[in-house]
Amino acid sequence: MSQPQLATDDHPEPTRRLPPQARTLWRLQSALRWVVVAIAALIAGLVVGDDLPGRLGVVLRVVPPAGLLVDLALSDLRWRQWRYEIHDEEIDLQHGSLTVTRTIVPMARVQHVETHRGVLDRAFNVATVVVHTAAGATSIPVLLDEDASGVRDRIATLTRTPDEL
Repeated sequence: MSQPQLATDDHPEPTRRLPPQARTLWRLQSALRWVVVAIAALIAGLVVGDDLPGRLGVVLRVVPPAGLLVDLALSDLRWRQWRYEIHDEEIDLQHGSLTVTRTIVPMARVQHVETHRGVLDRAFNVATVVVHTAAGATSIPVLLDEDASGVRDRIATLTRTPDEL
């Protein structure tokens, strides 16, 4: 299957990929979400018992495992599609498969940058870099801790004005 090409002469497609831990973490997060849904469906089945209409009973038994399988496949696809690049003048992000999103953030617009680490992120030694501008925030998810710190520090350095150096 060919990849959609969004690159222009001024902005070649970003080449840096997320680490394989991103795929594993996203799969685990999907599994945890669907376990919660499956438990809720099980409780609903136990509370209502055999009074569930036929189709609803089938839905409660089929949707959680089917949803999990779809989410697992999408986690792999999501990982393969994520790209980023940090240039001196801009941050270039590209992700998505059916709808490809390309975000270019000029360094001059960056107000501050931070790293975020949740419980599972810490278990996988990864972090998300969050870049804030006046228009909102964008992020580079699931980078290895040392890479996230390096990206954060590089963006912070590139956004300083000459009189701040």
